[in-house]
Amino acid sequence: MKNKKITRSITQGMYVLTTNGGGCVVDAVSQISSGDNPLISVAVMKNNYTNALLHENTTFALSVLGMNVDGDLISTFGLSSMRDVDKFSNVDTFDVMGIPVIKDSIGYMICEIVEKQENETHTLFIGKLVEADVINEDKPMSYGYYQEHKEELLKTKTEKGETAWICTVCGYVYYGEELPEDFKCPICQVGKELFKKKE
Repeated sequence: MKNKKITRSITQGMYVLTTNGGGCVVDAVSQISSGDNPLISVAVMKNNYTNALLHENTTFALSVLGMNVDGDLISTFGLSSMRDVDKFSNVDTFDVMGIPVIKDSIGYMICEIVEKQENETHTLFIGKLVEADVINEDKPMSYGYYQEHKEELLKTKTEKGETAWICTVCGYVYYGEELPEDFKCPICQVGKELFKKKE
């Protein structure tokens, strides 16, 4: 039997992926070649609005999140959709080659998309690095650190008598006494069995 928990031991960082019209938090980022213009890959869930935007654009940016990043930034870009809210309205950004970059980040990478690979749940976008810079010297946040501290980072709070259910995979919070029978996380699509109750 597969114990997929072991996949969480794969070392990954935390990034805000942006393109024209939107952005989201991602962790599955890799440098897959070196040289003057290294190739960078990023996997994006197919049901994510940013995935659709990347199919319409030719360039994306990856802002590297540090250990001291404001948890509200992760909540904004990780737990909501541009279909419903303007994620950029309360976040400081600046444009590089026409792509918004997160000011509160360690640095950024601008990539031109050279290849797309589709699988069952994600699209792998491969980009050629065309611009990059360091913004500050904070240490990068790992996905493992996020998993261990996400309640604190996302400031999950419950009022007296209120129950919250927290997705143990992505950190999405559902407020309600019980989860609906056929409930799936709207962000990462896992079932209710992977939610933890907080009162």
